Amino acid sequence: MNKLLVSSLFATLLAGASVAVLAKLPALSDEAKAKAAEATAKTAWSGKVEAYQLCKAQDKAAASYYQSAKAAGKETKPAAATPACADPGAFVYTPPEAAKPAEAAGAPAPAATAVSPPGAKQPDAVVNPAKKS
Repeated sequence: MNKLLVSSLFATLLAGASVAVLAKLPALSDEAKAKAAEATAKTAWSGKVEAYQLCKAQDKAAASYYQSAKAAGKETKPAAATPACADPGAFVYTPPEAAKPAEAAGAPAPAATAVSPPGAKQPDAVVNPAKKS
């Protein structure tokens, strides 16, 4: 009987946990969305800074290698052409402009003028020309 009590208690706890997991979270506020967008931009900028620092370190290591190889009289191959290290600069975040409501967006563009009737039939060879090999 003790096992039955423990298993029913365990089942009740699992059912309660599953209800908590399925609960819907409220939508984010505009302020929270703006903070998340800024955090995303800052993370991307941090990645660019790290890539720049890695590029500089690789350039320094290559220059040291070529200098020591030249001093030792070893023959080296010319360095591979790589793009210059791009400094990302200071972090600057400009939030995107809020979307205009539908009323302020203006009228949609008019549809293009038809050049043929909608039911015009064309041969399949015109629509899907054969590929020349």
